[in-house]
Amino acid sequence: MNEPADSYIHVEHHYFQRVGWLRAAVLGANDGILSTASLVIGVASADATPGAILTAGLAGLVAGAMSMAAGEYVSVSSQADLEKADIAIEKAALADHPEAELEELTDIYLKRGLNPDTALEVARQLTAHDALEAHARDELGMNDVVAARPVQAALSSAATFSIGAVLPVLAAVFSPANLLTPVVAIVSLLSLAILGALSARAGGASKSKAIVRVVFWGVAAMVVTGVIGKLFGTVV
Repeated sequence: MNEPADSYIHVEHHYFQRVGWLRAAVLGANDGILSTASLVIGVASADATPGAILTAGLAGLVAGAMSMAAGEYVSVSSQADLEKADIAIEKAALADHPEAELEELTDIYLKRGLNPDTALEVARQLTAHDALEAHARDELGMNDVVAARPVQAALSSAATFSIGAVLPVLAAVFSPANLLTPVVAIVSLLSLAILGALSARAGGASKSKAIVRVVFWGVAAMVVTGVIGKLFGTVV
């Protein structure tokens, strides 16, 4: 027996809601793999001892995680401060010039395709419901999905960087001394490719393009650091 037409519930799945945590997580893990692997390969190319290579890798892991956390926190906090400042400006404008703000909101809806009467009515109803929310969303482009969350971004970046950085360090630990560079490079590039595919899937993007991007830059970074290590023969 067929269900009535009005019983069907239409549900759409969107990826944009993941933009906040996905960006920080992918950036952290990618940086963890790439920077640590490049550091290990650069040090190994300088004919360093296994102990020095492991120390460099662990130091890179800890320093990188802290740097990512601090960088994300400062960056996203700055964004949050700007959002708060804009909200304060908008709140003052609504208190001092309500009619002008209503006209401004109406113009926004006109530009989005509503006719003048509908645009004005929508602006009036949204203003009556929550004027500040309406202006924050439709004038300033702010909403809960893209809201700045400094602590969340910092913790996510630090955690994912550490997870990513552990992979080349473990590869160096368990690799034969004479095969350390190729083993670390292969493990790291495979990890980058998997990360690219997973992030593309989570974001609804092309997996092949994501994989090519991360692997290309991974190879470039490892080659450059390996050459530098070989040329200078010093631990950097």
